[in-house]
Amino acid sequence: MLTPAEADLRIGQHLQCLPIESLPLAQAARAVLRENIYAERDQPPFDRVAMDGVALDSQTVSAVSRAFRVQATQAAGDPPLTLAGPEDCIEVMTGAVLPLGCNCVVPVEELELARGQASLAPGARAEPWQNVHRRGSDTRQGALLLSAGVRLRSPEVAIAASAGMARIRVSSQPMLAVISTGNELIEPGEPVLAHQVRRSNAYAIVSALREHGFDRVADDHIQDDRDELRERLRFHLETHDVLVLSGGVSMGRFDLVPAVLEELGVHAIFHKVAQRPGKPLWFGVGPSGTAVFGLPGNPVSTLVCLTRYVLPSLNGSLGQQPLPPERVALGEAVTVNPPLTFFLPVRLEQDDWGRSWAMPAPTNGSGDFTALAGTAGFVELPPGPNTYPKGFVTRLYRWS
Repeated sequence: MLTPAEADLRIGQHLQCLPIESLPLAQAARAVLRENIYAERDQPPFDRVAMDGVALDSQTVSAVSRAFRVQATQAAGDPPLTLAGPEDCIEVMTGAVLPLGCNCVVPVEELELARGQASLAPGARAEPWQNVHRRGSDTRQGALLLSAGVRLRSPEVAIAASAGMARIRVSSQPMLAVISTGNELIEPGEPVLAHQVRRSNAYAIVSALREHGFDRVADDHIQDDRDELRERLRFHLETHDVLVLSGGVSMGRFDLVPAVLEELGVHAIFHKVAQRPGKPLWFGVGPSGTAVFGLPGNPVSTLVCLTRYVLPSLNGSLGQQPLPPERVALGEAVTVNPPLTFFLPVRLEQDDWGRSWAMPAPTNGSGDFTALAGTAGFVELPPGPNTYPKGFVTRLYRWS
């Protein structure tokens, strides 16, 4: 069997990079950038007033000269005025251009304004460039602001807007199909018999995909009928970039998915990974390059494999730069039996010093999805020792 790292490598070798599209900036949130963005001009583009107050020449302020005539008012967005003389000041608002001839701003809280005159309060300072955001102090024109491969959150969208980008080149969204299989699955809201279970895995998968910015998601359910399974999978292979199947990939009589996929020309890259939960994970590639993930049907296994393999792989196909792994320490000792990589659901708790600890959230097997409520995700415990002590540092995978 493959190790998780080997499975990562095999998936990465066969997943296609998605094409590029141009979107209006207002529609690009959560997309992955596919071009570098450079500063259109200096930022700030001018010497910018940082506080409401008066602008003046600091050299004209002395122990005996602390009152100035208010020559005019300059608001944000106004072209810069020019200071008339050493006995003058200009009232300015936050965000305004610093008037010509001025080199400092005295805040309104340190002034007495009356009858067209501004007097500095006792103790008020007037030093060169105080309360002035100097031109180019943040970024110089032509500097690299955003690199291709970043996911566009609100800060990145704001940066792109500041660079004058009305449209932006991003990765196209993949067409995804989430497919559950099994005669025992019943939709929420429908009558359920004692021998049936609710169709919950597909809802979890679709929800996780959308939480991570994947919106083009079809949802389908197929009974354990070989002919129906073949025709529906044929349709999805022809119309989608990635299939995510839940169930039907183990070794039972009705686990039909691997054989039917093979009939449809899907090349199996691997089946089974040395891990628990999620050992029966299946991955293959269709004739036209469609990636197919076959997730085990047990709910905990489904979510673990989705988070550990599917979501990172989809982000890679978008061209997203890999995020640095998040690491956390175990909050108590953990003992596991099989010599496999073990994925342990955890809650995060903080101690009085602000340190985060991963507290195990034991499940009653890989079908016990109710135990995942309130968990942050899971930690990956590599094979080796049976007991991992408190403080053992390992990688954390968050659900979202």
